[in-house]
Amino acid sequence: MYSNILNRYHSADSPAHDEEHEQWTRRSFMKALGMGSAGTMLLGGSALSASSISPIGMALNESEGDHILVLIRLAGGNDGLNTIVPLYDFDTYANYRPSIYHRQNSLIKLSDDFAIPNYMQPLETLWGEGMMKVVNGVGYEDQSLSHFTSSDIWAASGINTIYNQGFFGRHFSTTNPDYLFNPPEKPLAVQIGSIGNLIFTKEDEQYAFQVSNPNQLENIAKSGVQFGLEDLDTSCKLGVQQEFLRATSNTTYLYSGVINEAYKSSTTNATYEDSDIARQLSIIARLIKGNLGTKVYMVTLGGFDTHADQIERHSLLMSELSSAVSEFYKDLKQSGHDQNVLGMTISEFGRRVFENGSDGTDHGASSNTLLFGPGLEGNGFIGDHPDLSDLDNNKNLKYNTDFRQLYATVLSQWLCLDTNEVQNSLSGDFENLDLGFSCGTNEEGTGDSEDPVDSEENPDTGVVAEELLDPETFSHRPFYDADKGISIAYNAFESMHLEITLYNLLGQKMATLQSGYIAEGEYVLHFSDVMNMESLSSGQYLYRFTNYEGASSKMILIE
Repeated sequence: MYSNILNRYHSADSPAHDEEHEQWTRRSFMKALGMGSAGTMLLGGSALSASSISPIGMALNESEGDHILVLIRLAGGNDGLNTIVPLYDFDTYANYRPSIYHRQNSLIKLSDDFAIPNYMQPLETLWGEGMMKVVNGVGYEDQSLSHFTSSDIWAASGINTIYNQGFFGRHFSTTNPDYLFNPPEKPLAVQIGSIGNLIFTKEDEQYAFQVSNPNQLENIAKSGVQFGLEDLDTSCKLGVQQEFLRATSNTTYLYSGVINEAYKSSTTNATYEDSDIARQLSIIARLIKGNLGTKVYMVTLGGFDTHADQIERHSLLMSELSSAVSEFYKDLKQSGHDQNVLGMTISEFGRRVFENGSDGTDHGASSNTLLFGPGLEGNGFIGDHPDLSDLDNNKNLKYNTDFRQLYATVLSQWLCLDTNEVQNSLSGDFENLDLGFSCGTNEEGTGDSEDPVDSEENPDTGVVAEELLDPETFSHRPFYDADKGISIAYNAFESMHLEITLYNLLGQKMATLQSGYIAEGEYVLHFSDVMNMESLSSGQYLYRFTNYEGASSKMILIE
């Protein structure tokens, strides 16, 4: 019921800010249009996922542990100073924000140094029970003040690079390169909202089962289908067409069935408030208790771009978040699942230290990250809080904790992934934080591995693990040639028999583009040289490489 309040102030009175938001919205909208960008499709008569499998995804899917990560995205840039108030330097804090600072009689002390506003009271219990930690000063060097860019940086875990993939979506699987033809039985990740966010993406592939809002996921969970068919008037041509399109879409969602089974096998055991974030977490709780098996979830709470009237807007958002998280863990505790679930907030940046002329705050730099769950084994503050008197050149708080340290710690110490794989996925080696949990040592089989990737045969697929997609041995990429149109460049590391075939999204074989023996070398295949392109409708297709060692697939767009 507060959506109008939150949306009314979404943009600041700045042309550059409005343009950046327009770009962000357009990008998200374009991502949402792709039929294969979220969910599954039929291929060769079998339902399969359009989500590719990265090494990190495969490791998550095959890891023996039961640990689950729930990312809570605070979209828009959360104001860390008004979330965790620095009591030790309260006068400086208050002087920076004469209109919007929290009065001391409205604060709940977590320690002698820090407090939360009283509307976040539900988190006081989690703190008291040792189920909450705060990481101070989280950010990165040369903070981008753009929603679009900073969201990509957090998702891609890289700075000053090309943002077309997220850290959970880094690399194609070396253990199952034929991911489009051999999907996992359960979703690697479930994402609500944040369409267009890169965190589960590898180039044009989406790793997560993604829905735009909790209504959509709830409908899938309750019914097992994406669209209902019972309300259509099939006596007219339009109704018949709608029925066909909806039924076709339903068959493309492989994971609708397993999500429905998990949802139906559990119940809600908490009193959630009527808010968007509460509904998202209540659905996730049922999927976890229903043993869906997914290891990573992401939910989204928007509205944190508080350029104006921040007191009202931020209090509403943090009140809803605090209540939802508290009820989420009460819900999970009834079945004992709370012990295995770690919650973590992420946001693209913090807010400026100084308030602006609209009783709000503009885009800032570092902020804090909140962690929840019994697995933390105690409350506490991690890292030094930024010095309020030592600001950067933009008058923003300096960061003390690289956000990638958080990722590295959670991936290696909570989800228990191999350290080498974590380093590959984060594109660097980042020091772990002491968050209260640990996966142990090599001797226990849950820490580092001297040989994380080998060339032994995958017992499930019969595909040699190391070879096909190694860019130094065999690689391929689609591109658009100005004269020839859609094309593929590929490099064969040795002589081989190779077949390249083209499929539509219903799994129908459209053409054999190439079949025969080739020598070692670099090649370019132009589709128009080997088939009649006018015979194809515009849309998404799959091409598939097959040789004696295995197969590899990739989606392309033919216009």
